[in-house]
Amino acid sequence: MKIGFDNEKYLKEQTSAILERMRKFDNKLYLEFGGKIIYDYHASRVLPGFHPNVKMELLKTLKDRADIILCIYAGDIERRKVRADFGITYDVDAMKLIDDLRDWNIEVTAIVITRYENQPTAKIFKNKLERRNIKVYTHAFTKGYPTNIDTIVSDEGYGANEYIETSKPLVIVTGPGPGSGKLATCLSQMYHENKHGIKAGYAKFETFPIWNIPLKHPVNKAYESATADLKDFNLIDPFHLETYRKTAINYNRDVEIFPVLRRILEKITGEAAMYQSPTDMGVNRAGFSIFDDEAIKEAAKQEIIRRYFRYKCEFIMGFVDKETIYRAELLMNEIGAKPEDRKTVIPARLASKEAEETGKGHSGIFCGSAIELRDGSIIVGKNFPLMHSASSLVLNAIKKLAGIPDEIHLLSPKVIESIFNLEKNILNEKAVSLDLEETMIALSISATTNPTAQFAMEKLKELRGCEVHTTHIPTPGDEAGLRRLGINLTSDPNFSTNSLFMS
Repeated sequence: MKIGFDNEKYLKEQTSAILERMRKFDNKLYLEFGGKIIYDYHASRVLPGFHPNVKMELLKTLKDRADIILCIYAGDIERRKVRADFGITYDVDAMKLIDDLRDWNIEVTAIVITRYENQPTAKIFKNKLERRNIKVYTHAFTKGYPTNIDTIVSDEGYGANEYIETSKPLVIVTGPGPGSGKLATCLSQMYHENKHGIKAGYAKFETFPIWNIPLKHPVNKAYESATADLKDFNLIDPFHLETYRKTAINYNRDVEIFPVLRRILEKITGEAAMYQSPTDMGVNRAGFSIFDDEAIKEAAKQEIIRRYFRYKCEFIMGFVDKETIYRAELLMNEIGAKPEDRKTVIPARLASKEAEETGKGHSGIFCGSAIELRDGSIIVGKNFPLMHSASSLVLNAIKKLAGIPDEIHLLSPKVIESIFNLEKNILNEKAVSLDLEETMIALSISATTNPTAQFAMEKLKELRGCEVHTTHIPTPGDEAGLRRLGINLTSDPNFSTNSLFMS
């Protein structure tokens, strides 16, 4: 994809803006991190050139001056909410984040389980962390919120939460997903700091929506699509417009809560709030780092289409309601896009039709898939009794990249026979065709004796960032394999098997 975002400029300007904001307070700033602190794939997809770990690069420069608090909403743990790009639940994502930060030599100061009411699954999560010597705090729902400011900013409200000890002038407050309780944690800490005589401040690290590009810009529309299940929407910040006579873009929740938040900040500090608008609170230099607007618009358009397909699949799996699909479709229509604008959609459907015509589908279900390689070429795959559609797709793609003729087989017949024997005769599996994870294992084994397979296997890394569409929702083994390859996947909302249970 054509690059349109200057990552180095963004890193430099965002770091400078944070340091400048820190200087405005009494050597203590609580910085709410919106979005994902690491592996921000949404941002990298809609802003081609944005590095998914740029926030970690920023933290590296600030780590000697920063503590990190990780928030997770107890309700998200209890209902096992999933982070889609990794396919893991939010509690597992929180633990993964701790490990990932340690890989960058950054330790999390504390975990806060917000709106905690002794939910059984949240309690297990708490116990698991504490038994690994990780400091865990629990915060209940804030009494009086959002209307009774006197109760909120009192020992019954924020004061009822246990104070989290921090030692650095900057405190990064982050968490998996929206609604994790980051803002409440920041305000609770500010209340305690001010009782201790420290005039702490608050700011918000923002990426989306981008405040200084148009309201209807596809990048901002892509943010709305990403939060369609939350019913978020962007709007012109009325407080910013009234105060400065300048247009700035924000989103509904920040605008709706701003009058309350400003009063809370004034009550905590005993001073007039320094922020006149929700946009004032944000530290966001992303818009200044866009240098090719057309490239950015096209990338955002493709992300909106991806989100539409994701919600369609999540609907038939029971995760979202019809209103979410309608919202995603409306956003797609607003930018003049349609599902078939994704280049891999029609080739995948044609491959599925071809599989049906040849009558070689697995269990009577005919699946097709297509990948767009970096040079723009389209490769297809379809299922047959030997392997899944995703498996044949990846093998066909790496053959193309390696310049290997189609008639040459990459997998050793003995390896395949051994896997089939294991699944059918030993494990008593119903389905014995190879999913993508099994196919990659078979390829790696074949590569030990077959130089052609070894050469082809080296090409797997060239699939990272490529676009794939499948006509059926991938099985767990296919989805895990595609995710590990770093592929951007969409699917038509069809099940790949008639079985209700898939391991």
